[in-house]
Amino acid sequence: MANKVGEFAEQYHRAKMWQIGFFALNNTATNLYLFIVGFVSYYATGIAGLSVVIISSILTAMRAFDAVTDPIIGFIIDKTETKFGKFRPMMIIGNVILASTVLIMYNVTHLLPESFQFLFFVFIYAIYIVGYTLQTAVTRAAQTVLTNHPKQRPLFTIFDATYNVGIFTGGQIFVASYLMVKHGNEFNMGLFTELNTYAIIISALFTILAVTAIAPKDRKEYFGLAEKAVKVKFRDYWPVLKSNRPLQMLVIAASTDKLANLVLRQPVVYVMFFGILLGDYALSGTISLIVIIPTILITFLGVRYAGKLGLKKALVGATWGGLISAIALSIYLMMIDTATISLTNIGITTIVFLVLYALLKGLTGLSSSIVIPMIADVSDYETYKSGRYVPGMVGTLFSFVDKMVSSLAPAIVGFLVATIGYTDALPQVGEALTPSLMVMTLVLMFGIPAVGLAISLIAMKFYNLDGTKMEEIQASIAEVKRSANNDNKQAV
Repeated sequence: MANKVGEFAEQYHRAKMWQIGFFALNNTATNLYLFIVGFVSYYATGIAGLSVVIISSILTAMRAFDAVTDPIIGFIIDKTETKFGKFRPMMIIGNVILASTVLIMYNVTHLLPESFQFLFFVFIYAIYIVGYTLQTAVTRAAQTVLTNHPKQRPLFTIFDATYNVGIFTGGQIFVASYLMVKHGNEFNMGLFTELNTYAIIISALFTILAVTAIAPKDRKEYFGLAEKAVKVKFRDYWPVLKSNRPLQMLVIAASTDKLANLVLRQPVVYVMFFGILLGDYALSGTISLIVIIPTILITFLGVRYAGKLGLKKALVGATWGGLISAIALSIYLMMIDTATISLTNIGITTIVFLVLYALLKGLTGLSSSIVIPMIADVSDYETYKSGRYVPGMVGTLFSFVDKMVSSLAPAIVGFLVATIGYTDALPQVGEALTPSLMVMTLVLMFGIPAVGLAISLIAMKFYNLDGTKMEEIQASIAEVKRSANNDNKQAV
């Protein structure tokens, strides 16, 4: 019995709960920027003077550029060896770049001559992308050193999903119910300045806490099969992607989910749904507040399920639930008078909507968050299969394809909105609800997410890293480490 316990201890390395919770803030720090830059379309079209089609095209191109930078950053991470570790320097440098570029982007672009605004905006946004990639790549890659225990890896999802509720739900409440009211119900410079200031300060604090959490694990002894650095070349990217089937399937599943979520999170979609279809933009904040508790509860239940049966089963279950909820909401809203959905006079139509909406938000949030620890599983599978510890390469291969697909979100929204007549300006709060606007709102809010979730389910059919397989992988890696340590002792 004692030997079995000892083998188990060698097979898995744990993290303290506060380390998992604080390190998850690294993702939250970058999500803060994802949230505030989501409003850049309103800045670029309303203040800087760029057209809807141009800004949508720029954001799509920059998302593609974001994908291109990923393999480069991943290669740098795998090659990095400093006295401050492999991951911490990337986190700090990335956050500094994010803060600097956002300040410049929102405060300088509109002051330039019109002929220079386009090029300047593209240039600054490109630098912003580099900073974003530096920090987000660590969230995926460092999962491998944080913990490899099957009951601990899913715990990242609880913290990450809870924090994301605070960012995307709390942020929407803050913008819709406070900033918009304070700044005259319009997206003006006062609103952008205040929003960006809060985000920069909070993101910096979160980054510091995340750096503190990963510091004890950002050491050679947690890197791969041995302390010796793995020799990796840039051309190794293609063989890794080509031969790693779990990576391929996870990329397809996660990227389609991400595309759907990014479409849903475009500020104009919320304006169309809450500000026009439901007739009260402030509902976006209030309803988001109402669904916080169900969302967190769904996350806790999902993580508990993942801890017992594996991350794959948890993702499949959440995806099925999200798909059914999206389809049900679309059908339901076409059957009722949407004006009857109100929090001042709550009836059966409002209650049914809130239940379905809470399920959709909770389940899609769970499926998005649970992907991050699954990337660590895929990275461990690569180590098990080839002997190479390349978390940066695996993580950024994932995000490369993920971002190439999800880069389509601004273009899809911009193009679809333009097809119903919004070519020079985006839909605004309080506009009249036309049949074409209603159909397009439902397509963007629920139709595209449903398609993404369906593709994700198909991909998961071919993903074989379930709980049993991961136990085999960790046991094999631990055995190789033990053999290497014994050989080193004998050599001495």
